[in-house]
Amino acid sequence: MAIPVIDFSKLNGEERAKTMAQLADGCEEWGFFQLVNHGISEELLERVRKVCADCYKTEREGNFKNSKPFKALEELVQNKGEGKVENVDWEDVFLLSDSNEWPSNTPGFKETMAEYRVELKKLAEKVMEVMDENLGLTKGHIKRAFNGGEGDSAFFGTKVSHYPPCPHPEKVNGLRAHTDAGGVILLFQDDKVKGLQILKDGEWIDVQPLPNAIVINTGDQIEVLSNGRYKSVWHRVLAMRDGNRRSVASFYNPSLNATIAPAVELVEKVNKEVEQGYPEFVFGDYMSVYAEQKFLPKEPRFQALRAM
Repeated sequence: MAIPVIDFSKLNGEERAKTMAQLADGCEEWGFFQLVNHGISEELLERVRKVCADCYKTEREGNFKNSKPFKALEELVQNKGEGKVENVDWEDVFLLSDSNEWPSNTPGFKETMAEYRVELKKLAEKVMEVMDENLGLTKGHIKRAFNGGEGDSAFFGTKVSHYPPCPHPEKVNGLRAHTDAGGVILLFQDDKVKGLQILKDGEWIDVQPLPNAIVINTGDQIEVLSNGRYKSVWHRVLAMRDGNRRSVASFYNPSLNATIAPAVELVEKVNKEVEQGYPEFVFGDYMSVYAEQKFLPKEPRFQALRAM
């Protein structure tokens, strides 16, 4: 099995209906798919590759040996312990948002990543419009839900990660299995070093590296808004002995004050007499639950919100 690869440029041509069907299948059957010809220039993506690699090498790599996962793995190996290191991930990570401080010692990093984030946010909104159309919702439904109306209060963050070569990959997780809490996730992953996997029909399968593709996956809030038609999917990252995997994941998430609930049209289409399967909640409340249960099954999170 391979993650669907979809040519996003064909939305605007004679193959629009076929492409819309491919996108619907990607959302309904996989929860993950890869976009090519998505409108983000290869030149910009090459600059993102370079500045992220430079930033890691000059500002981050030296400190990884002092990190919690490095020390925990070292201790386990020295003590000849069995099993895996628990509750840590073999990952160096930092967040870029509109309100936090960015790394400043890498030439071109701030300018390149600011430009990249603008383009990724536009792409996220295009993807959400496709979801609206495929779900039979009015144009802009998901965007308005995430923004709590017509404003621009939704959260857009970018997580820059590197997964360094690991001497004992069988003893530590690159990133523990989880579903994403938010809305639409857009990943520019390494095109040489693999490691990202999704759980499909009980089997872990690779998200194959593909040059200049953007991997899209749906988070828990899309599952709720679609009343379960689009599922958020378990995924993980394996620690690897060779390579230094790059991962630049951008998240278009609801505002913490946004109220999330299944779209009324979708509840009615399922069965007017059956109670909707998901509760209505404020996204900030969901994040409070998620912070404690990120690596646990998602269904109890929804139940916890129903009880609030």
